[in-house]
Amino acid sequence: MSLGKLVGSIDEGTTSARFMIFRAGTNNVVCYHQIPVPSIYPQEGWVEQDPIVIYNVVIECIEEAVKKLQKLGGSVEDIVAIGITNQRESTIVWDRETGRPLHNAIIWLDNRTSSTVDELVETIPNKSRNINYLKPLCGLPLSPYFSALKMRWMRDHVGEVQRAMEANTCQVGTVDTWLIYKLTGGPNGGVHLTDVTNASRTMLMNIETLRWDPHLLRFFGLPLSMLPQIRSSAEHYGDVTVGILKGVPITSCLGDQQAALVGQQCLSHGLAKSTYGTGCFLLYNTGTSMVQSKHGLLTTVGYQLGPRAPLMYALEGSVAIAGAAINWMKNNLELFDSVSQVEEMASKVDNSLDVYFVPAFSGLYAPYWNQEARGAICGLSEETTSEHIVRATLEAICFQVRDILESMRKDCGIPMTKLMVDGGMTANNLFLQLQADLVGISVVRAKMQETTALGAALASYMVVEPSFDITAPLAGSSGQMTTFKPTIGNHERNMRYKKWKMAVERCMNWDTSTLTEASKLDF
Repeated sequence: MSLGKLVGSIDEGTTSARFMIFRAGTNNVVCYHQIPVPSIYPQEGWVEQDPIVIYNVVIECIEEAVKKLQKLGGSVEDIVAIGITNQRESTIVWDRETGRPLHNAIIWLDNRTSSTVDELVETIPNKSRNINYLKPLCGLPLSPYFSALKMRWMRDHVGEVQRAMEANTCQVGTVDTWLIYKLTGGPNGGVHLTDVTNASRTMLMNIETLRWDPHLLRFFGLPLSMLPQIRSSAEHYGDVTVGILKGVPITSCLGDQQAALVGQQCLSHGLAKSTYGTGCFLLYNTGTSMVQSKHGLLTTVGYQLGPRAPLMYALEGSVAIAGAAINWMKNNLELFDSVSQVEEMASKVDNSLDVYFVPAFSGLYAPYWNQEARGAICGLSEETTSEHIVRATLEAICFQVRDILESMRKDCGIPMTKLMVDGGMTANNLFLQLQADLVGISVVRAKMQETTALGAALASYMVVEPSFDITAPLAGSSGQMTTFKPTIGNHERNMRYKKWKMAVERCMNWDTSTLTEASKLDF
């Protein structure tokens, strides 16, 4: 029995990978399989994953999801195309001739390149020492967050990478590039490419020309020969040559946050979405106009849905720690046994009792871009309980989103009236009510939470079915949109935000690892 046309979506995230099978052109999930991806922590602030494990987990997810499909009466022949969406900035280097990784993947959260940033800042001409020196070219500030810094660190510190560069056998890419390369044959004809959304997060692509930029390559000291070809986000890249999906075309590739923008159908100027996962990422569609932020946001590519389709830009605010803060409370502080307990626990108190938590475990991203910031819990008293701290953690994520919305308002001049949200944390109703209260606008939860995988599936389907209108309301909607409206006034909202800013000030420049030995003795 055929279930009709189906589209598969590989969603390779920071903590897990999944393969989701959708009815083509809808947001109806037929089945899926998800497996955790373990991280490796060689030193404090270092976060790695094994590229082979990433690939094997993806293959297992595909095989198990197809088995579930077959039990439902479907067939692999029903899958007309697959798309890929991925954790961004995470960087993998491998040998072109053998296909063997030359180092573990350095994950986007990794902070080892802080010293590399400092070294590169010293090379900026005219002694300006401005981390925004390259922003006119790539839209991004100098930060350990982005792929070019990870590539430069491996060039400087990993012997195998150095030798491969010298032998011109080195290939590099983000997770999408690695997966496409492996799925299309690896060293036996695998294609080496990425899309404009992932390339825009490397600091190496010129955000206007959409090409690897010679000036940026010289600045980071990296060879053009190791970089993948840049393509649009929706086109035929090649066919799967391995496993149960052999012969199925790969027709979309989007970084996870841009995929969520597409999945939420924020496809016109002025629409915005916020995705709450390990981190939190808010994207504002600026249309075909590139807005250079003056208030700490990133100018990035939103998507390009076809080689001849218009390029759509976005402003992005990135929060490093969102859901990761919840996991930290569970695993490190042991305040609860399961993440499912968070909403109930935070609901036991009416407020955070003036406790403010800044989860700057490895610095602060937008709009501060301070890599020396460290986390702090402020306002503790004898009356503070674990419930207050849990509630303050939820509020911390909300305050960080307000930081970003304030910057977007200043850059674009138009206040936002609603915020579309998705991601794992949005199952928490209390959290979304707090978000609406603390930003002062309506928060609208998506009909289905897996908008990242959905975005890749929709983009993939439009390549094999040109009549599919990706902007039209989706057929067979699963679930209903839920709107959370503010319930507190501006005075209370602004007073609490003012105290949040005070807590942030206390976190700045806390990391003393760069101090000299002599100055450390003064403490």
